[in-house]
Amino acid sequence: MTTRPSQTLPSPLSPQEPVIRDKNRHLYDERPLMAMESNWADGTSTGWHTHSRGQLLYAIAGVMLVQSDAGAWVVPPNRALWLAEGVLHEVRMAGAVQMRTVYIDASRVRGLPVATGVLHVSPLLRELIVATVATSQQRQNTLRERLLMRLLVEEIAVSDVLPLHLPVPVDARIRQICEGLMADIANADTAEQWAARLGITAKTVHRLFVQETGMTFAQWREQARLVFALRQIASGARIIDIAFDCGYASQSAFSAMFRRHFGVPPSAMFR
Repeated sequence: MTTRPSQTLPSPLSPQEPVIRDKNRHLYDERPLMAMESNWADGTSTGWHTHSRGQLLYAIAGVMLVQSDAGAWVVPPNRALWLAEGVLHEVRMAGAVQMRTVYIDASRVRGLPVATGVLHVSPLLRELIVATVATSQQRQNTLRERLLMRLLVEEIAVSDVLPLHLPVPVDARIRQICEGLMADIANADTAEQWAARLGITAKTVHRLFVQETGMTFAQWREQARLVFALRQIASGARIIDIAFDCGYASQSAFSAMFRRHFGVPPSAMFR
C-alpha cells in the first residue's frame, strides 16, 4: 500500500537548528566565479546556512525545496534559483537531486539579479552551467573559462523570473493565517472568517497581505497551493489526488489554474 504525501507545506520559519555561516568559503579562490557539483538523496537537507557570494542553484535532476526566513521557493528541473549573498536558507531534496552550484562574487561582477528568485533555465544556460562546473574544477583560469563565465552571467541577467516564491509576512496576525493555510492546504476559509478569529477586520487582512507579501489574500493562498502541488508532482503523486488535496472539486479546474500560471498542464511540468 502506498502512503499519500502530507497535505501540508513546511513552514519557512527561522531555523531552530545550528546555522553554518559562509558555507563553502574554503572553496573560493581569487576568481570571481567558481562552480561545483554535488549529489543528494531524496529527503536530505543541506541544513541552514549562508554564503558570502551570490549563488545560482540548479538541479540537473530532482526538485529542490528552498526555505528562508523570508519565504519558500520550489526549484524544479529546467529552473534555477538565484540566491543573493548572505541569505539564510536551507535546501531539502524531493527525489534524488544532481545539484550544480555556481558561486559569484557580486562585488566584482555586474548585471546579476538584486533579489532572490527562480529563473527559467534555457538550453544554453543549462550547458553553460554544466561547462562552468567542469572548467571551474580544473582551476586553470583559461581564456575559455573566463568567456564561459562572462556568457553565463549574461544569460542569468536575461533569464525570466518565475512565480515560484511563497513570501512569508512579518506581521504576526497575517503570519498566523499563512501558517494555518500551509498546515491545511485545502483550507477554503474566507478572509472574513480569518479576520473574525483574529479580532480584526477583513479590510485589515487584505491590506496587510498586500503590504507584507505583495499579494492579495487569494493570490497568496493560490501560490501556496502551487508550491504544494509542485512538491507533490515531484514526489510522484497522481494529479487527481493533488487537485483534491488542494481543495479543487475536479482535476480539470486544478489543471486550468496550473496552466494559467505555468503555461503547461501539471503532467508536463517536469518533462
